[in-house]
Amino acid sequence: MSQVRVRFAPSPTGFFHIGSARTALFNWLYARHTGGVFILRIEDTDKERNSEQFLQLIYESLTWLGMNWDEGPKYGTSGGGDHGPYRQSERGDIYKEYVGKLLAAGRAYEKDGAIWFKLLGERHEVFDEHRKKTVTKVKTPPVVIEDEIRGRVERVEDEDFVIVRSDGNPVFHLVNVVDDIAMQVTHIIRGEDHLSNTSKHVALYEGFGVKPPAFAHIPLILKQNGPGKMSKRDQGALIEEYQKRGYLPEALVNFLCLLGWNPGDDREKMLIADIIKLYDLPGINQSNARFDDKKLAHMNMLYLLEQPAGKFLALAREYLSKQTENAVAKAALAADAEYFREVMGLSQPKLKGVEELPAYTGYFFTEDFATDAKVRDKVMGKGDPKARLAELIAWVPTADFSSDAAIEEGLKALAAKHTLGFGDYQSVARLAVSGTNVGPSITGMFRVLGRERVQARLQKLLATA
Repeated sequence: MSQVRVRFAPSPTGFFHIGSARTALFNWLYARHTGGVFILRIEDTDKERNSEQFLQLIYESLTWLGMNWDEGPKYGTSGGGDHGPYRQSERGDIYKEYVGKLLAAGRAYEKDGAIWFKLLGERHEVFDEHRKKTVTKVKTPPVVIEDEIRGRVERVEDEDFVIVRSDGNPVFHLVNVVDDIAMQVTHIIRGEDHLSNTSKHVALYEGFGVKPPAFAHIPLILKQNGPGKMSKRDQGALIEEYQKRGYLPEALVNFLCLLGWNPGDDREKMLIADIIKLYDLPGINQSNARFDDKKLAHMNMLYLLEQPAGKFLALAREYLSKQTENAVAKAALAADAEYFREVMGLSQPKLKGVEELPAYTGYFFTEDFATDAKVRDKVMGKGDPKARLAELIAWVPTADFSSDAAIEEGLKALAAKHTLGFGDYQSVARLAVSGTNVGPSITGMFRVLGRERVQARLQKLLATA
């Protein structure tokens, strides 16, 4: 088999959708699996809707996700190639040349100022009830598409169709086929919603006397709740959102791989090298895939847990530095470097994502933290919390705060002295120092906050009990 050449052809007319990212990924994976070429081609012929801002976002998003392109517009270390230009707005002369070939071969004609592609076959007139006019139908055999995912698909094209509008602009069908021919694309991997276009594209390939590439129409991504395809308006649909929320790109890539493909077993969390090794078109499902933000968040948590301490610190600082209006973020970044490291070390095993940091760590960086009223009522309404607070206040000044283990032994000894359990002190102590009932271990919280702050917070809760 000749070298695989695949392409991803987005339009810079809006934010980068998760479905577009998944299409790019499936193409990129196939190129990497086969040792082929991944082409980025920009469909920017819609002058009214195109935006350089959105084009930049495509480049940035693909780069962030680790999908470098072998050919295409130059951006960072990606791009270049011998089949450019890679923006359709710069390929007008190429389209004119190919239209000229069709006109010369009698496979295209002018009508009403536009240029139409001519199907071959016997013609007859019929009245179209839907359009309320007489149209010319062409008797042609069904177009057979041996799709790599859908299997054998037959579609009928029975009317000539426009390939260049009356304003001189070529239509989607023409430019895609011309570009795929000129760029020597061997496999077209795209969304199932494009399957309806494929019969027109096959007809155009035949009109140019070129064998069509292999087609692989991947399943759609369905919205999280209810029927229908996930749109740009649905929550969680934009790649930019995950960047802002501090998601790890490798977690998002892993999650996207599983939206319509499986490795042949029950594995979910996988190294990208393993995914590339196992990925192939037969592993792509025919059924549509439903988006699940909880599963994505869980995947991100798994990757976050594995980050080395230094990498997690860098991720935390990067995220917090972007929260310019958040008082906790500002206080955290202004804290002593060693103290910040200790807090992050306690927090990493408990977080689903770095976006939780301001809410999760607030009490470490400010005395003005909120107390959960329901938690307070529950804790202060059970047993004798005032007595426990008084006992803790008496214990703290002489307690060993040198390690979590030392603090735990000290609290256990305190509990034994009063014939109580560790838990009798833990809930009221946690409420005093954090205002809630969740978070890192109470021993870790005591150690990092330090003796003076712990004592002051215990006294403050007792005074207001």
